[in-house]
Amino acid sequence: MKVASAWSGHDCSYAILDSGRPVVHDEYERFIREKEPYGDGIKFMFDNYSDTTDIKYFATCYPTSKTLQYEDSCKKLKDIVKSNDGEFYSVGHHQAHAANAFFSSNLTDATIVTLDGGGVEGNNFVTAATVWKGEDNKIKHIHTFQLNELNVGGIWTRATRYIFNLQSGWPRGHQAGSVMAMAALGNREKYHDDFYKMLTVDNAYASHKPKDQPKGANVGTDPKHPYLHKWRSIADKSAEERFDLAAGLQSATETLLKSYLQQLFNQVPTKNLCMSGGVTLNCVAIGKIKEWFPFIENLYIPPTPHDGGLTLGAAQYLWHHILDNPRIEWKDNFTPYLGRSYGEDEIKDALNSRPEKLSYKKTTDENVIELLDNQKIVSVFGGGSESGRRALGSRSILADPRSDKMKDLINEKVKHRQWYRPFAPSMLREKVGEWFTRDDDSPYMNIVLSFKEDKLDKVPAVVHTDGTARVQTVTENDNSWYYNFIKKWESKSGVPIVLNTSFNDREPICETPDHAINCYLGTDIDYLYFYDYNILVEKCQ
Repeated sequence: MKVASAWSGHDCSYAILDSGRPVVHDEYERFIREKEPYGDGIKFMFDNYSDTTDIKYFATCYPTSKTLQYEDSCKKLKDIVKSNDGEFYSVGHHQAHAANAFFSSNLTDATIVTLDGGGVEGNNFVTAATVWKGEDNKIKHIHTFQLNELNVGGIWTRATRYIFNLQSGWPRGHQAGSVMAMAALGNREKYHDDFYKMLTVDNAYASHKPKDQPKGANVGTDPKHPYLHKWRSIADKSAEERFDLAAGLQSATETLLKSYLQQLFNQVPTKNLCMSGGVTLNCVAIGKIKEWFPFIENLYIPPTPHDGGLTLGAAQYLWHHILDNPRIEWKDNFTPYLGRSYGEDEIKDALNSRPEKLSYKKTTDENVIELLDNQKIVSVFGGGSESGRRALGSRSILADPRSDKMKDLINEKVKHRQWYRPFAPSMLREKVGEWFTRDDDSPYMNIVLSFKEDKLDKVPAVVHTDGTARVQTVTENDNSWYYNFIKKWESKSGVPIVLNTSFNDREPICETPDHAINCYLGTDIDYLYFYDYNILVEKCQ
């Protein structure tokens, strides 16, 4: 039996569950090449997933107007659901986030916390933070915060745009990650109190979106923010001030998060914690939770904590909580590889359409490893694309982490982004304890860990300025090809780590072979490897 879900707000997506297991989760941005778009989620599903005739149940999220405005698509779907004696459901925004976090985990009981910039629950109630209790196949609501009582995501969105003059949503994406990277270079105390006040007593003023903000990208025509412009003037003075401001925002966020979690744990004793919502993409703060609270044994964040994961959560809530189906046990981890796979003929057709620009040949993983060892940058493409914000080995750019020049080279020549932006280490799960101060799971790059002192100089390309890294831990069950590739790399290089960054250049992660080829041709990536079919691509001279 199939359950489907679609979301037509920003981060438009759809998901299909078959007998409770996700078989596809597509994000609209990957196809139209614009970040965080709105769109007709149901039509998107019909256009890209052909086997819809046996969908019995469907879920979307509040506000339902986002979905119902597309009348033709809705009617087509409702007719299918009706013909299968099914039903059409609506789920709260944070309810879906909570369900996605809990039901994607292997935990049978947990406290669930959701944090973002705001979403609509039942009765049109808008909130940016909720608390739930997960037990077996149910999630129970515990508390919902008033919007201006706790709205970390709203403050980060406004600060990113109006203080740091960066992008904050469609169509170029949210550059909160750039702010988080800057924070490691600044003085955490200098502006801590300013930002803590914004996050608490002045939340409504600081998170306010000016009515005359232009729609779309930040192109230099924004109005002065009535509250935040004071700090924008400071940020414009120098890079050092920007770093200090970023550090203050990060520090104040951590102080606030720790305080609220402490209050929660005082009332609800917890050893298992699930979290979701866009704020949980702040992997620096999330990585500190087990240090703050040593009694937390298990911390789980799904691969899609942002709004692109609402469809997975809504479908999971429907399947487990409403339809009362039993939990599913994931072998190691819930899979993030939910995009479609592409056949060899499709790949060759895409390559053959550019004969004057590309050549290709059969190769082996071992030959690709030789290329990495020779300081070449290789983009890899295989299997289904990853759901979520992180590339996890299916649509990734790989390089040698031992090089002290590789970070600057990729930032400048491939990603075309700020010099201080770090890259992630993908590593064998069983080796984490040898390299980092905590031996934690991080299958979706959701936490930052500190390197051990004696390892810092071994892989400089993936060490951030503060001695940390946003780690991806890889098991054979998670991604057989990637795990075995890293093992082969370890045999060659002596380190169980490769540098991994998303296969894109200031656009959404590549979805199709055409996207991969376009990105490859538009950057200084040395080789493109379609690993399912051992096809190695290089540019014609």
